[in-house]
Amino acid sequence: MSDPLKSPRRRHLLAGSASALAAAGLGGFAGQAGAQAAAAAAPPAAAAGPKPLPAYAAWKDADSLIVHSSSTIETKRSAFGNSVITPSDRLYIRNNLPAPDASVLNDRDAWAVSVEGVRNPRQLTVGELKKMGIETVATVLQCSGNGRGYFPSKPSGTPWQVGAAGCVVWAGVPVRSVVEALGGVAGGMKFMTGTGGEKLPEGVDPKSVIVERSVPLAALQDALLAWEMNGEPLSLAHGGPLRLVVPGYTGVNNIKYVKRLAFTEAESDAKIMSHGYRITPPGGKADPSQASVLEMGVKSWVNSPLADSPLKAGPAVVTGVAFGGVNAVRKVEVSIDGGRSWREARLIGPDLGKYAWRQFALPVNLPAGTHVITSRATDAAGNVQPEQRMENSGGYNNASWADHAVKVTVA
Repeated sequence: MSDPLKSPRRRHLLAGSASALAAAGLGGFAGQAGAQAAAAAAPPAAAAGPKPLPAYAAWKDADSLIVHSSSTIETKRSAFGNSVITPSDRLYIRNNLPAPDASVLNDRDAWAVSVEGVRNPRQLTVGELKKMGIETVATVLQCSGNGRGYFPSKPSGTPWQVGAAGCVVWAGVPVRSVVEALGGVAGGMKFMTGTGGEKLPEGVDPKSVIVERSVPLAALQDALLAWEMNGEPLSLAHGGPLRLVVPGYTGVNNIKYVKRLAFTEAESDAKIMSHGYRITPPGGKADPSQASVLEMGVKSWVNSPLADSPLKAGPAVVTGVAFGGVNAVRKVEVSIDGGRSWREARLIGPDLGKYAWRQFALPVNLPAGTHVITSRATDAAGNVQPEQRMENSGGYNNASWADHAVKVTVA
């Protein structure tokens, strides 16, 4: 078999015991809000790497991150740790437009979202939304281009490896509760469309740059208008004061700074929807007829051991994460020989619901030599993580277990 490395983380917590949440790493929530506030009044901290963290993300843990640019920041593969929840200060950032001015957080409850395409459309402030209900959900947040760095064709865009993803807990009002309070969705609507509140550059057609995405109407059932992440007020870096969260869907569909939530007959005609994030064949041009990047598929990867791990012959434990997009994870298999043979790993830690990722572990014996270690997940619907990536010009949706393998040398 060819070498697959070369081939094509306070209140309103999830229902469950406090001990389970502690096991998930939720105790680490405390203190990050203070760090964020301090960072807003302090100069940006120097990053350990060649590029510093931007001011709006200066509160993050620079040692755990790779700063590609001021709007693209990746979690190091070695920094995911062994708790289910990704700490906020290690969570990746991907912004399609510059974040709004931090002054939008001065009065969070005053931020307003216009709800349209319902029988009684109106504008609602965050303060009003907080009186309409509360729910929490743990989800995997993953950039559509996570894994792009493994495409040999080197598509344009950030060469993410595995770190444009994390598992976080959101708190907010269910979209279905808002819709019910406003009389229900108007007849004939097929999509839920979210519009971001970033400041748009002057002198250009707004539709050419605005962040506006449409998802199938059914997605409203589990969607949230969230003002809290990992037990703290939602930071500017991650879409505060209000974000549309669509569980199971890629990050671009989880609209930051959401200012408009519309139920529509057709998809948005904004360029980011009509031509952006489309599964375009290599060398082709994007168009609305091509599949859009919406639901995530089943995926997993190994976080330990890694290529730079000091390893001696003998027992080791392979660990990693797995998720199923809109489906729960049923099982994860691990191979230490590049996919020639597989053993089922144990799912460890608390199960925070079908939209969260599961951690897995498998004790193995590694003799001296080189080993190609990888994982393969299967979801509750029977979908199996593919061996090969789906080639496309944007480098989207890479779930290939071969691409995500790690080669380790054992002394």
